Amino acid sequence: MAARPHWLFGDQLGPHFLDPRHGGPDAHAPVVMVEARAVLRRRRFHRAKAHLVLSAMRHRAAELGERVSYVRAETYTDGLEQALGERPSRRTRPAAAPCADSRLTVCHPTSRRALEFVGALDEVEVLPARGFLVDRSDFAQWAGRGSGQGSGQSLRMEGFYRWVRGRHGLLMDGDEPAGGRWNLDHDNREPPPRGSRTLDVPGPWQPSEDEIDEEVRHDLDRWERDGEVSFVGRDGPRRFAVTRREALAALRHFVAHRLPDFGRYEDAMLAADPVMSHSLLSVPLNLGLLDPAECVERAEQAWRTGAAPLNSVEGFVRQIAGWREYVWQLYWHFGEDYRARNELRHTAPLPDWFLELDADAVTARCLSTALAQVRDTGWTHHIPRLMVLGSRALQDGWDPAAVTDWFHRCFVDGYDWVMLPNVVGMSQYADGGLMTTKPYTSGGAYIHRMSDLCGPCAYRPTDRTGEHACPYTAGYWAFLHRHRDRLAANHRTARAVQGLSRLKDLPQLLAATEQRGDAPP
Repeated sequence: MAARPHWLFGDQLGPHFLDPRHGGPDAHAPVVMVEARAVLRRRRFHRAKAHLVLSAMRHRAAELGERVSYVRAETYTDGLEQALGERPSRRTRPAAAPCADSRLTVCHPTSRRALEFVGALDEVEVLPARGFLVDRSDFAQWAGRGSGQGSGQSLRMEGFYRWVRGRHGLLMDGDEPAGGRWNLDHDNREPPPRGSRTLDVPGPWQPSEDEIDEEVRHDLDRWERDGEVSFVGRDGPRRFAVTRREALAALRHFVAHRLPDFGRYEDAMLAADPVMSHSLLSVPLNLGLLDPAECVERAEQAWRTGAAPLNSVEGFVRQIAGWREYVWQLYWHFGEDYRARNELRHTAPLPDWFLELDADAVTARCLSTALAQVRDTGWTHHIPRLMVLGSRALQDGWDPAAVTDWFHRCFVDGYDWVMLPNVVGMSQYADGGLMTTKPYTSGGAYIHRMSDLCGPCAYRPTDRTGEHACPYTAGYWAFLHRHRDRLAANHRTARAVQGLSRLKDLPQLLAATEQRGDAPP
C-alpha cells in the first residue's frame, strides 16, 4: 500500500515535521506543498516577510527534490486539487471521527483558521503539532490543576516556565534550578554601555542569497507591479535563515559568539545597533527550521562547559522554553473569543503614518528609530516592540485588534499564534490582566535609562508639557488618567495613579495630548 502524501505548511519546514516517530507521517511519504497567492492578498504584509516565507518554502522544495509536489495556486483548495488530482471534499462526518480513509496527512497547523480549514476536509488526517516542547494536553492539565495555577488571574508565565524547566530538566541540578535561582531577570536589565554606539560583540550570522532568492524577488516585483498584491516595508538583502543548514549555522554562531553577552543587555537599546546580542532565531524557529529543544540544549551546554554565563543562558532559555511556549499554549487555551478582547475599550484607528511605517514623519527619536527598523528589516527586538511601538498604541488608545493585525503583518517572525497573545495580552492589556499583572507602558525616563535614544531627541524625557514635552511621558500620564479607576485598584499601578494628584500641569498635559490627536509625535 502506497504511503499517503503529507502536506507541509510554510511554517513546517524542518526535518522534525517529516519524522515518522511519535505519530508523524510515513517515513517515505510523498510531500505536498502549496504556495497560495491568496494568502498574500488577504493582508498587506511586509515585503521582507513575503520574501522570507516564499524563499524558505522554495528552498525546502528544492531539498526534497522528486519527493515533493510543489504547487503554485490561487488557494490551498486549488493547490490540493492539483496535487491530489481531484478537488478535496468537505467532511460528511464529525471532524474528530477516525481518518483511516484519509488520503493526506498534515501536522497540526499553527493558526485556528488553518486548523479549521484542514479539519473540514474529508481527505485530511491531522497529526500532532510539532515544533514545541509542551503538548497541548499536558498544558491543559497544568492549567487546570487544583493548585490554582490556571485559574483566572493566576495563569502566569513564571509558574509555567518553572514547570517546563522541571519537566524537561532544563538548567536543573537535581530538583533545584541551576545556580539556586529560577529567574535571573535582575541580572539581565543593564542599560547599554555609556558612550558606545554598538555592543562590542561579533555581528550576527549573515546568509548569502542565491538564485531562489532572486526568483522570489522577481516574482514579488512582478505581482506588485501588476497590482496583484501590495506590501509595506522594504525588501533589502535577506537577514534571516531560510534553510535547515542556514538555521543551524545561525544557532551555532549565536551560541559561540553572542550568547555570552546576551543576558546583561537583553533589555537595552542602541540606535545604531538594533540587533545588540539577540539571536535572530525567532524567524527560523517560527518557520519550523529549528526545534526549540535543540536551541535550549545547546545554550545549556554552553553554560555547562563554561562558554557562557548562567544569566545569559537562563535569559535565552526563558525566551524559548518559557515565553514562546507560553504564548503558543495561551493562543489555544484562551479560545477564539480572546481575539475580540478589549477591556480598556480602545477603539482609535491606527494612523496612516504608523500603517505605512513612515519613520521620517516622526520626531520622537525612539519611535522613529524603531519604526525605521521595522520598515527596513521587519524586525526589532522585544523591548522596542513592547515599550516603544506597543506603548505608543496603548497610550493613544488604538484598537487592539488593529494593533495585533499590524504586528502580524509587519514582523518577519509574526504569526497569528505569536501576535494574538503578545499584543492583546502583553502589549495592549486588552484582556484586562489574564496574561499580565499590569499594563506595560512607561514615560520617557525608562527609554532614557535603557537606551541612547533620548540624548539627541527634540523632546526631553523629563518634560510633561511645553515645546519639548516627551510624548511618552505625557502619554503615560494621560493613559493613567484615562483609566485611573481601574488602575487604582491594581496593586502594581496604584502608586503611579496616586501620583496624578501631584501633577499641577495635568490639565495642560491632557489638553496638549488631545490636541496632538493621531499626528506623528
